[in-house]
Amino acid sequence: MYQPFFIGLGDFNYWRGVAVIGKHKLKIILLVLLLILSFISLFIGVLDLTPILQGDFEQLEIIFISRLPRLMAIICTGVGMSIAGLIMQQLCMNKFVSPTTGATIASAQLGRLLAMLVFTGATLAQQTFMSFAFALLGTWIFVWLIQTIKFKDIIMVPLIGIMFSNVIGGVTSYFAYKHNMTQVLNSILVGDFSLIIRGRYEIVYLIVPMVILAWIYANHFNIVGMGENFATNLGVNYNLVLFGGLSIAALITASIVVTVGTISYIGLIVPNIVSMFRGDKIQGSLMEVGLTGALFVLICDMIGRIVIYPYELAIDLVAGVIGSIIFLAIMYKRLKVPKPKLKVEV
Repeated sequence: MYQPFFIGLGDFNYWRGVAVIGKHKLKIILLVLLLILSFISLFIGVLDLTPILQGDFEQLEIIFISRLPRLMAIICTGVGMSIAGLIMQQLCMNKFVSPTTGATIASAQLGRLLAMLVFTGATLAQQTFMSFAFALLGTWIFVWLIQTIKFKDIIMVPLIGIMFSNVIGGVTSYFAYKHNMTQVLNSILVGDFSLIIRGRYEIVYLIVPMVILAWIYANHFNIVGMGENFATNLGVNYNLVLFGGLSIAALITASIVVTVGTISYIGLIVPNIVSMFRGDKIQGSLMEVGLTGALFVLICDMIGRIVIYPYELAIDLVAGVIGSIIFLAIMYKRLKVPKPKLKVEV
């Protein structure tokens, strides 16, 4: 006799749980890897803190003064720079645009140097404000340039950004030489986590509300990335959303430049890697981009601390070497032109 098939409530909840886990599998894997590597990184350094695992808590203060602030700065930097790059790539409709190739970092460096010149004993808040103002101004000039000049080749957009960044870098160097601040400039240009301690990194937490705003307005960024006419037809204020997105990217970049320094390639390669698996929708890939960026920076920092132990390589050097190799691979993949098939006539 025919009997109808019924799914019990327990079976339904089980398969629903399986579906949820399958949907978020990549996020779970990235999060677990980040937690494991974060725990390991707390015990990498000149001072041996492994006795803490055996119940000796005398050196626990080192964790809270140095190691944990460094870890939090690493995670915030990786998440912030990768999401800033994702926003800029979507708004500029170009996969090779990032804070590095969009003159945002170079402008933030100029703003920080001018803050040190204008304000005697400039605080981190003053440096962040000046860096944010100049980063936003430089990014807007770059966007105006690429909107004014219509490029047929996507590779021309980042090339214009790199040349514009070099112009801003030349102005920064001029002010540094004029006021005998070349050593200060060198410290600004190189990203380094070795000086991160409690009380000198908290400004980087500005990234958290910016990431939340990016998630809230992610769909608006996607719409604006499809063009001004398309956004206007859907009732989205194109200029307002564009200004808001670039402001988020500029503030994230400014807080990182002031706290850590310059770290290249994060905002360029991480969104491209994630988009190969998750697509271009910002809201659907925001968490994966942030976790991948944090993992990339954390792994580069651990390599820098281990390679020449007990000494340490700057994070900008390690990230630059690894990031440049990945960037060349991405460029080759995205710009690869299929070979034409030859027709042989008999």
